[in-house]
Amino acid sequence: MGKYSLQLRVRDYECDLQGIVNNANYQHYLEHARHEFIKTLGLSFSELHAQGVDFVVARIEMAFKTPLKSGDDFIITVTVKKEGIRWVFLQDIYRLPDQKIVVKGKVDTVSVIHGKLANYEPFDKIFCQEKA
Repeated sequence: MGKYSLQLRVRDYECDLQGIVNNANYQHYLEHARHEFIKTLGLSFSELHAQGVDFVVARIEMAFKTPLKSGDDFIITVTVKKEGIRWVFLQDIYRLPDQKIVVKGKVDTVSVIHGKLANYEPFDKIFCQEKA
């Protein structure tokens, strides 16, 4: 599937006493990029939730490579693939302008329909269309 990317800038309040982005904020960055990617496919999490469909995180792996500091610009890439019932988002964060890898992330997600784990077939169709 194609790769989506989103550019952001580190805000002062995202940094810890060491002057670098607090590790928890990288998870926020990854989530925001996934949500923006999903929006580009015409999906609305609030509309899906109203229909009893939730797309939830089952597991997150992050490898921290280089810290970001306040004011740094960075780009988050998102690629998605299907593994069984899971949709796996491969997400990397790169510092700009030098393109140095900051975080390598893997986010496993699942569909919960009316409170039960299930495959939501419209996701298959939407994500497969993204291949083209």
